[in-house]
Amino acid sequence: MTIITDPRCAEYAADGHPERPGRISETVELLKRQEELALTWSEPLAAGDEAILRAHTRHHLEHLERAVDFDVDTPAYPGIAGHARRSVGGALQALAAARAGRSALSLLRPPGHHAGAEQAMGFCYLNSVAIAALEARAGGSQRVAVFDFDVHHGNGTEDILLDKPGLASISVHQFPAYPGTGREHRGGNGFNFPVAPATPRREYRAILARGFAELRNFRPDLVAVSAGFDAFRGDPLAEGTLEAEDFYWIGETIRGLQVPAFSVLEGGYSEELPELILAYLRGLEG
Repeated sequence: MTIITDPRCAEYAADGHPERPGRISETVELLKRQEELALTWSEPLAAGDEAILRAHTRHHLEHLERAVDFDVDTPAYPGIAGHARRSVGGALQALAAARAGRSALSLLRPPGHHAGAEQAMGFCYLNSVAIAALEARAGGSQRVAVFDFDVHHGNGTEDILLDKPGLASISVHQFPAYPGTGREHRGGNGFNFPVAPATPRREYRAILARGFAELRNFRPDLVAVSAGFDAFRGDPLAEGTLEAEDFYWIGETIRGLQVPAFSVLEGGYSEELPELILAYLRGLEG
């Protein structure tokens, strides 16, 4: 298992903002301390404009470089364009690992799955997983699926990949909840599995299983995972009911697909995030 990270991603913060540096630094600390999994560590690749512009417009990239606030949740932190590019680079490095037959997690911030072609929102500036999926298609993968288990709908990923050949986005998420999308399937390749707030844990897992069935039905030759951990019962930003062992099960199920896969960190804002990520990685590794 390869972990892609960079300490620079912990250099920005805003008082009281849930998307905080400790999400990464505390997880890195736990992963380096644990002895169960054999981990290798890597840094993100440089993310050039060519890959980014498959998903985003030039106007959006220029807006990001000017560091103008997008919304109250998605401010123009100093150097945010560089941080967002490194998150993209982490996803591209994870993709390269998957192509080489290794599992990988991009453990960076900011997250990306809410960012659309021309819009940053919901803590997200560039859509790392969509960029990596499009890069995979450009590099010869025939059928690439994004599986998103973050508690919030991956609206940006869906918008960017909508009806593009050889691509699918599959999102299991709370509805109603931010960003208010994902109530039903969309287009020919946007598959949504909404979960009502406070749905009992067993039922939540059954809905996840339906999402996995759709994933298998797509028959991907590569899977990109938007790994969000905010469906955890103790997360402050949603009303999920999952436990650590459910994230282990998610990882185990992805491993059972027997398809090259890589993961990109999205949400997860509880103090337990490092343990939840470790449980997921244990499931991936078996």
